[in-house]
Amino acid sequence: MRCTIIAGSPEADIDFISEQVKDCNYLICADKGYEYAKKAGAKPNLIVGDFDSYSGNLPDDCEVIKLNSHKDDTDLLHCIEVALSRGYDDFVILAATGGRFDHTFANISVLMYLDKKGASGIIVSDKEIIRFLKMGEYNFDGNKGKTFSVFPFACDSVNVSYIGAEYSAENLILTAEDAMGISNIFISDRANVKINYGNAIIIINQFIN
Repeated sequence: MRCTIIAGSPEADIDFISEQVKDCNYLICADKGYEYAKKAGAKPNLIVGDFDSYSGNLPDDCEVIKLNSHKDDTDLLHCIEVALSRGYDDFVILAATGGRFDHTFANISVLMYLDKKGASGIIVSDKEIIRFLKMGEYNFDGNKGKTFSVFPFACDSVNVSYIGAEYSAENLILTAEDAMGISNIFISDRANVKINYGNAIIIINQFIN
């Protein structure tokens, strides 16, 4: 079951959000995400937040969970916890990058949290797609010409293999202290990234070179 969450990044593209939420099964807005939903003409199923970034009126016909501003998790993570408890295990997260880097980093960390919970998720914007990869093989279809970067995440190093990339690799070791994994390019409409050991974050840019 898929859940779409609109977070509160100040760099939200409303037209992009509008397109992404057209056919979503369950829509949650995290705090200022409700402002973006209104601008996109989308009606959420749930609004969650401490409302430190959104101060407008809240709808009477939508479930609202108000959080204490002094809490141990972020509004986005609380959204995910609620959705997981309701059976959702596939997440698309919008408006989660840009603005303060600490917020962006926390949002990316949520992707690993989802994996630990047996769920999956991606962060999507008009600029990039961000995904957490653990050990295994991953096919990336329809991305020919797009730039991608792979970095170790929550580990010292990751061992990767690429098929269908400009810089192909077999058992390439990427370490946390270098940037060797940056700016590769998919040269095939069907490419493969294999994580032989370790964890990684892959960032796929939405533009074609």
